[in-house]
Amino acid sequence: MQTQKSAKADPSPVLTKAVLRAADIMGLNQMTLAKVLGVSPASISRMRAGDYRLTPESKEWELATLLVRLFRGLDAIMAGDETALRSWLDSPNTALHDKPRALLTQVTGLTRTVDYVDGYRARV
Repeated sequence: MQTQKSAKADPSPVLTKAVLRAADIMGLNQMTLAKVLGVSPASISRMRAGDYRLTPESKEWELATLLVRLFRGLDAIMAGDETALRSWLDSPNTALHDKPRALLTQVTGLTRTVDYVDGYRARV
């Protein structure tokens, strides 16, 4: 009789790939993504090369999950239209008092933007 290992799958590569893909679709350059996650631009380069992964229980993990959550919410609202998604990020938003893209590099701005998009999706 074979015994099965009860090892959990490592979520690190999944979130790392997801945040890179979301950043690409959202039009976030390497420097901006580094600011959003609170890491160096070199860390983003290493992430792209597969030499660096986000780790659970870290601040950058929490920020990455928020960014991916924002992306998923916007993607759902925009029905997968990447041009509309980028346009929304670059347009002044009276409720947020700024362009959403400008808010993403600060934790409070990112969370406010995620909350706003979550609230909008709840109405749909």
